[in-house]
Amino acid sequence: MDYLALEAARNENTLNRFIEQHETVILNIASKVTGHYITKSDDEWSIALSAFVQAVSDYDLTKGSFFRFAKLVVQRRLIDYIRQQYKYKQEISVNPIVFDLDSDEEEDNHIQYAVTKKSMESQKQESLAFEINAVNEILKEYGFTFFDLTKCSPKAAKTKSACGKIILFCLEDPVAISVLKITKLLPVKILEKNTKVPRKIIERHRKYIIAAIVILSGEYPELAEYLRHIREEMRQ
Repeated sequence: MDYLALEAARNENTLNRFIEQHETVILNIASKVTGHYITKSDDEWSIALSAFVQAVSDYDLTKGSFFRFAKLVVQRRLIDYIRQQYKYKQEISVNPIVFDLDSDEEEDNHIQYAVTKKSMESQKQESLAFEINAVNEILKEYGFTFFDLTKCSPKAAKTKSACGKIILFCLEDPVAISVLKITKLLPVKILEKNTKVPRKIIERHRKYIIAAIVILSGEYPELAEYLRHIREEMRQ
């Protein structure tokens, strides 16, 4: 499949056949990201197809399995589309009177503001749910799910700091993150040598570390907020 993808990038006829062979795969990815059944008559199909073609164009063997790479590209494009849709709905749901400070209907304004705020919070929760769904699909490739993190996330500040050091190193080191994405395994020896974090901590919190790397290296702003301490260290 990897070499067919490379050929499809060079030959339009091969690309068309390649797309036909993988229509079901593209639709399945779109259905999982959106949380509902997608057909070729839906807008999400066009978005997913465009992303798949982009994945063919951008793919090379250093990016690992084409299927995993294409899946990630399609997921990210659909998440962006979903966010845009929610942003649009949010904009049209806000009554301009909410921001009219000179209005005599002050009490009504407070009520409308409260309703609007609640609506925005609800939409944010839905956006977060889509991100969790998308990340969960990626984490399955590593042998666990997003919901396993409740059992393996570090609790002590010292352990969180040690895990943060590992995560930052992987995000900044192309070799480490490449090994992770291709093999689906943490390069423990490399990490232990370069960060001085004990192997025991790396192995015990493997799932948390991998999940954080996936989230912070992807387009998941809602989930990334929960890793704010690591993002702040990245900016320093």
